[in-house]
Amino acid sequence: MTVAKPEIRPARPYFSSGPCVKRPGWTLDVLKDAFIGRSHRAKEGLAKLKEVIVRSREVLGIPDDYRIAIVPGSDTGAVEMALWTLLGEREVDCLAWEAFGANWVTDVGPVLKLANARLVVASYGSLPDLAAVSWDRDVVFTWNGTSGGVRVPDGDWIADDRAGLSICDATSAAFAMDLPWHKLDVTTWSWQKVLGGEAAHGMIVLSPRAVERLYRHTPAWPIPKVFRLMNKGKLTEDLFEGNTINTPSMLCVEDQIDVLRWAESLGGLPALIARSKASFAVLESWVAKTDWVDFLADRADVRSHTSVCLKITDPWFEAQPLDARWAIVQRLCALLERENAAFDISAYRDAPPGLRIWCGATVNTEDVVALTPWLDWGYATVKAGADA
Repeated sequence: MTVAKPEIRPARPYFSSGPCVKRPGWTLDVLKDAFIGRSHRAKEGLAKLKEVIVRSREVLGIPDDYRIAIVPGSDTGAVEMALWTLLGEREVDCLAWEAFGANWVTDVGPVLKLANARLVVASYGSLPDLAAVSWDRDVVFTWNGTSGGVRVPDGDWIADDRAGLSICDATSAAFAMDLPWHKLDVTTWSWQKVLGGEAAHGMIVLSPRAVERLYRHTPAWPIPKVFRLMNKGKLTEDLFEGNTINTPSMLCVEDQIDVLRWAESLGGLPALIARSKASFAVLESWVAKTDWVDFLADRADVRSHTSVCLKITDPWFEAQPLDARWAIVQRLCALLERENAAFDISAYRDAPPGLRIWCGATVNTEDVVALTPWLDWGYATVKAGADA
């Protein structure tokens, strides 16, 4: 089948699932007021860091009695901070259905060696049995699986009367999905996801129940400095006022302030969610009428509308060996990059071979509209062997 080469390219053909595209209208000029060349612990530096915390709370609607901190190591550092400092008092259920959830399984099992840790797992494209979770245990899970395109449908499965803590990696959900804070005891994300910030900075949110755990429980293992939330038996209060554990990039801080102000100017979280869902709706409509592709997620109610993962269902493609299927995907992605039509849309390396298209809040929907004809043309070109 011959597909005509499109004439219109996405204005911003950046669909990476992390680091994600900058907000519309972003330029280096937004960094002109960055507090650089000075200590981040100076009054002015602390004020900038505190502004990130305050604006994050306001945009996300985080309750006043929840603590928020900027931590090192991106979302990975934030999740591991939670696991290393809070786990050990109770048995643990750890959910995994894609690469990043599998990382936390490694921490809970081989690294921390928690006795009686239980894994609740599913393959790429599926969600584990949420009813199998015990809320007498601590529960570690991702809200939105970045590499699998599958999210939890809501927070109804999280018990209000839970004895354990809910520890949620929300890095591809925060600022694009409505998180039920009363259901979440620990929540983490990174700047470079939904708001398109810069790397290496993570956020951690602690509920009053999580803070109580910190006072009540001391882990059996030594805690590295970058994970420490307690000092001499007390919560490190100034951490939640912007006094970070290590030195942050104040250029990145300024960038995050800029994008939080942008989010507020749009109308806050509802507007961010609407932008993401509008872009996803374009892909949803395209998939419905396209015979060579489908969503990796096997249920509509658990499909991510930020990290949209697609599988190729063409019988010709499915008949190829695994290495050949990956080679086809890489040829397709390389072709679209040469045409400046799409960058960084290959599926995650541990996922099934396919495509992954970011539809977070900083993506313009009209760019997704322009992308879909290029996907059809690119696939037809590669299948015909005309991409050389």
